[in-house]
This record gives sequence, C-alpha cells and structure tokens, in this order.
Amino acid sequence: MTRVRRRLELLREEHGYSLIELLTSMVILLTVMAGLTQLIVAGTRAEVDMNRRFQAQTQARLALDRLRKDVHGACKSSAATNATSVTLTYASGGVCPSSGGTQITYCVSGSAGAYELRRYVAGSCTGSYVRIAQYLTTQGAFTYTTPTGSLAKISVTLAVNLTPSKPERVYRLQDDLVLRNSTRA
Repeated sequence: MTRVRRRLELLREEHGYSLIELLTSMVILLTVMAGLTQLIVAGTRAEVDMNRRFQAQTQARLALDRLRKDVHGACKSSAATNATSVTLTYASGGVCPSSGGTQITYCVSGSAGAYELRRYVAGSCTGSYVRIAQYLTTQGAFTYTTPTGSLAKISVTLAVNLTPSKPERVYRLQDDLVLRNSTRA
C-alpha cells in the first residue's frame, strides 16, 4: 500500500500544461506559420512572374533575330509607317522579281494588349502561320523606309509586356534592319 500511495503522491506533484497554456502556444504557432506561408507563396508567385517575363522577352529577342535573318535575305519589302505587317520578297535566280516571287509576311495580330507576331509563308496574313512572339503591346511594329542613296530598311519595334495594366514593365526591342539585296534609292 505504501507503494501505491507513493505513486499517487508522485502523480499529484507532476504538473502538466493547462488547456489555456496549450491553446495560447497553438495560437502563437499558427500565427508564425501563417506569416511564413504568406512569404513562401509571395516568393513563389514572384518567381513564376519573373520566369514568364523572361520567357516572353527571350521569345521577342528570338523573333527579332529571325526577322533580321529574313530581312537581310530579302530584295524588297512592303510596309508603311506603323504597319501591322511587312511582306518580304526574295530574289529568284539572283534577280528581284517585279511581281510574285517567294514571299514571307510577318503580321502583328490579336486584340488590344494581347498581340502576337506571326510568320506566314505567303504574300498576305492568311493561311497557316508560325507564332513567333507573344504579349506584344502595340500593333504597329514595322516602318519601311528607303533613304536616298542607301539601301531600304525596316524599323522594327517589339514592345513586350505580360501585364499591360503595369506599363512600367514594358520590355522594348528596337532595331533598323537593312535589306541587303535591295537597290539603292
């Protein structure tokens, strides 16, 4: 009996946590965990946004490189100021044809704030195409000029932005591409 009494006395002397202490520590832990979760979610969203913007910018750079290659090989072009498309004509047999010939057309199409650059192997913006760049903010990307005494050139402006509501995030690529096979004006 003395052993049983001794054990009961030891159990009475042990102090555990009260329900209020347990609830208080759980509230503190949940508050800390909620803050950490918000930080992790915000960091993940920022990383995803940064990756998407990087991909759109890389896509625009590659589009400009492809356009540059096509323009350098063309002998003539047709585009106006702030044109939405440019048609490139290639020489056949070393002579630029006065009409017809192999043609490639680049068109900017879509709706406000969500334009894309498309490449058609045709003289117009119809038929099958390859999407070259997305998330363009302006439709008029091409300007064709024939300066006196120089080769013809096409000015290209590609403005890329995934979030048009934030104009400070516009990534702008501009270049003047010379038609190396054109004749001097």
